[in-house]
Amino acid sequence: MREFGEAVAALPWTQFLPLALLGALCAYLPRCRFLGHRVPRETGAYGALLFTGVFLLPPGLAALAPLPGALLGPRPAEGRTRHAIRLMVTAAAAAYCFRLLTEGLLGDALPATGADPGHAQPAAAPLTITLLPALIAVLTCAAADRALGGSRSAAAVLLGHLPYGLLGLLAATLWHAVPGPGLLGALPVLAPGYICCWIMARSRQLDAAHRATVAALVQAVDLKDRYTRGHSERVGHAAALIARELGLDTERVHALRTAGALHDIGKLAVPTRTLRKEGPLSDEEWHQIRRHPEYGYQIVRGIRVLGEAVDAALHHHESYDGSGYPAGLAGPRIPEAARVVAVADAFDAMTSTRSYRRARPVPEALAELRRCAGTQFDPRMVAALDTALERYGWPYTEPPAPEATSRDIPATRSSADRQVPDEQPGART
Repeated sequence: MREFGEAVAALPWTQFLPLALLGALCAYLPRCRFLGHRVPRETGAYGALLFTGVFLLPPGLAALAPLPGALLGPRPAEGRTRHAIRLMVTAAAAAYCFRLLTEGLLGDALPATGADPGHAQPAAAPLTITLLPALIAVLTCAAADRALGGSRSAAAVLLGHLPYGLLGLLAATLWHAVPGPGLLGALPVLAPGYICCWIMARSRQLDAAHRATVAALVQAVDLKDRYTRGHSERVGHAAALIARELGLDTERVHALRTAGALHDIGKLAVPTRTLRKEGPLSDEEWHQIRRHPEYGYQIVRGIRVLGEAVDAALHHHESYDGSGYPAGLAGPRIPEAARVVAVADAFDAMTSTRSYRRARPVPEALAELRRCAGTQFDPRMVAALDTALERYGWPYTEPPAPEATSRDIPATRSSADRQVPDEQPGART
């Protein structure tokens, strides 16, 4: 019994307890009423603490250190239990791997202090020797996390763990390098790390809110205009293909996907009976539909986060030769986002079944776009879509339709697609 008590007393409690308490505090902050729930639920900051424990503690204590934080976290009770088990298993696996490797690699590198190589600290060995076990421990943790938890790809899990592993290694090193209580040495790393994670979590929250807002607006358009349901999503996808082929950065690819998805937002201001009318449109109804780009601009112009989507909503019916509307812009004067969306919009209109005709095959639609390049469309955008489709394909292709008869297809265009004058080239939607 005395040996057991001595073994327990010899454990590094001065390292375990501060880490466990810090983890509990990080988990409690999102639930704190005094902060008004301003702290994001998932900051990710606990990852640095977990890896600090992996590099400081023996496997048993490294597994227990995340437990208080996991049980206090802002999750349902059942979810907290599963989360706690996952953290404990991943921490134990990483700590055991790190201990095993340090026993082999650091045994001869430690100073002659009589220290047990199994409890070797990162600060006690050359950094180049410490980094390899630390990296393998991070890989082990990522592999265990991927196996236990999730649908994310292995690369995404690994990239998510590497920054926390680096922070944890740095904190563990400073824990012993700075005189006095070890926690004081680690705080200069852990505190800024937590703040950075907090800021990143807030950014993710805003991005999620932005995506949800865009999705809600697109759904509103789809519900109002049942003839073109799904059109906005497909135009967004085609716009992203063009943007990627043009070599634009990830942020602009995302912006142009949003622009494509919201290009018809102005339909919300067009009377529903006009959008759903089966027969020919009156001059007044035709005028209402032609104004949907202006309506769209008025709806989204005050939403700064939409950026280029505002220009695309207003100018996606401009023609490259200046014959389009509403402003009659030509060539480079048409905003780039609008030129991209115009091609994406026309392509999807041709490859989708509409009330007055069957869907065209992709090669036929591309041929029509090439025919209208330089007059209706920017040739550069048409070429980019052509190349992108050859490389990535088009996932929304409809199955070939049987030969149509006059009874299958209405003889007169309805409001579902009659958005431009009939004298415009056939690719126009």
